[in-house]
Amino acid sequence: MARYRSRLDIIADILGVVSDGARKTQIMYQANLSYKLLTRYLQDVIDMGLVKTEDGTIYELTSKGSAFLRQFKGYNERRVEAEAQLNGVQNEKMILETKFLNSKKADARSENHANTEEEEETEG
Repeated sequence: MARYRSRLDIIADILGVVSDGARKTQIMYQANLSYKLLTRYLQDVIDMGLVKTEDGTIYELTSKGSAFLRQFKGYNERRVEAEAQLNGVQNEKMILETKFLNSKKADARSENHANTEEEEETEG
């Protein structure tokens, strides 16, 4: 299942593209954005002071944008590690439930069935 990108992910993608200077078309394709989203996000990162443009055609990263990108990379590495650990814990939980709890249910059903047969034999 595809994971949707968060606002931070999209902004980081844009900043990564403009780190060497880029035109709108380059940003749109390399950050994988529609023109509508590009326009909205590009204005946002300019307003936040993360990106600048002198002539309206070439977009460049500001020092604030560089700082954001560095900090985002550290955050993203930790997030990926945490998600991997969480997935491992969830897999362990599923194994425990499947291996032990489901077998306990099966054992309980067998035991109940045996008790019912014993009761029928004593009644009969």
